[in-house]
Amino acid sequence: MLIISGIPVEVCKKNVKNMRLYVKPPDGKVLVTAPLSMMNYEIESFVHSKADWIKQHVDKYKKLKLPSDRKYVSGESIYVWGQQYLLQIKNGKRNSIVLSDDNAVFTVKKGITNEKREKYIRDWYKKLLITEIESVLPKWENKTGLKTAILQTKYMKTKWGSCKPKQRKICLNVRLAKYDPRCLDYIILHELIHFAERGHNARFKSYLDKYMPDWRKIKTTLNKQEME
Repeated sequence: MLIISGIPVEVCKKNVKNMRLYVKPPDGKVLVTAPLSMMNYEIESFVHSKADWIKQHVDKYKKLKLPSDRKYVSGESIYVWGQQYLLQIKNGKRNSIVLSDDNAVFTVKKGITNEKREKYIRDWYKKLLITEIESVLPKWENKTGLKTAILQTKYMKTKWGSCKPKQRKICLNVRLAKYDPRCLDYIILHELIHFAERGHNARFKSYLDKYMPDWRKIKTTLNKQEME
């Protein structure tokens, strides 16, 4: 065990070729894996060189919000594609959400629980995202020449998107439906480019520069959002 800037770092030696550093959800546990033959001072030097990176990512997990205590009642706000709407709750025979001006009219069945309200809204966000993906994904596939074989959407606590290049599989965070549509563009492009370049190196960034010159600005905007 190492202590870096007051942060404990677990060290695990195993049969691997290279050192790897991880900050794991949900509490920001730090782990470094290293080859069996590597000297302890080499591991310590490597971890110290990553002190700023470690602190940044540990702080990110500490800032993640606790489970929501929202009631989904009139007067609360929800966000759809970067726009704020005030919830207006109405009773009805079936659940539905209709956006009207600055309001989100949420019709609910009598006696519906808070958990079921939240589930309905989450499912509604998922439908919004899938509909948008149907037009956005082909656009970036055509521009880059990189094609997706498998697409998934789900709620994720720490990632906006992920991919498996070998399977040409992309997974997108349903929460993206809350934010500016350009954020979805950026995450889709980001994951597609991983089919051609797995790392976040200069080659990867050159692809982003080519297809989306303002990607850094969009990334900064997205990373300021809360994963609520």
